[in-house]
Amino acid sequence: MNDEREPAFAVRWAWADGPLEPGFTAVVRIKDEARSLPWVLPPLLGATRRVLVVDNGSTDGSGELALAIAAANDAADRLDVLEYPFSVSRCGPEHLATPAGSLSSLTYFYNWSFSHARTRYVLKWDGDMVMSDALVRALRDLVWQLEPSEAIVRIPRHPLYVADDRRGFIDTAMANREPWGWPNGPGYRFTKAVEWELSAFPDDVPFLYLPQWSSIELKYLDADEFANWSDTGFETTRRTRRKRREWETFRALATGNEPPAGVVPVESPDDRHLVDYVRTTWLPERARATSTARG
Repeated sequence: MNDEREPAFAVRWAWADGPLEPGFTAVVRIKDEARSLPWVLPPLLGATRRVLVVDNGSTDGSGELALAIAAANDAADRLDVLEYPFSVSRCGPEHLATPAGSLSSLTYFYNWSFSHARTRYVLKWDGDMVMSDALVRALRDLVWQLEPSEAIVRIPRHPLYVADDRRGFIDTAMANREPWGWPNGPGYRFTKAVEWELSAFPDDVPFLYLPQWSSIELKYLDADEFANWSDTGFETTRRTRRKRREWETFRALATGNEPPAGVVPVESPDDRHLVDYVRTTWLPERARATSTARG
């Protein structure tokens, strides 16, 4: 039970109720992601058995848009939207000060969200993360291989800083390789860490690394991309080195200054949106070039 004694939002793990379906459920926590969802959801629906969108108080119609996108992709029966109406603490000091069992805790929010998944594996996905077609195929091919075993799936992603519909910047020097997929069962849940929630896994489960250049994370230069942080002093600890680079890159690009080394400009053709171009053309070309160089 949560600290607020709200029985309707108690964490009740679906895996405790009986057999699970095969495949992945992508659990996507969103808040005002209407600008990104048209790019995020179609490939995600193609890669997974089910998509579970958890809307944490969107005011831009994100939940309704998610349902419309699923319907347009003939997947209305494979996407569900849940509402989580509580204010969730921001990363950093605010998260640290919030009890793990509170409805306002990131830890509790994540556990509640994932407790509704009813497939053998779950995929942690964000409302601004976009898959390449290669990643869609890889995840679909993985399903039958993972069913009789247990593995934790790491997927690299690179930030794409979006200036407008045709111009942006990709940080080629930073690939976040967090665990994104894992078995849905006892021993897999979220615990409280200093700055944010932390995935907790059994010690003896092997890691599986998917190929480089397979996904991007959208960061809009005209938005407040760090609103989910209560403190942007990322230089104070090694744990937030990745966020420090994102913060420095974002500020440099938003103010027209020179970004850190490894951040490269990308421009799409006149008839292509930047995100579509990067997803379907730039990422595959980069993957081929990298493979050729290594070979």
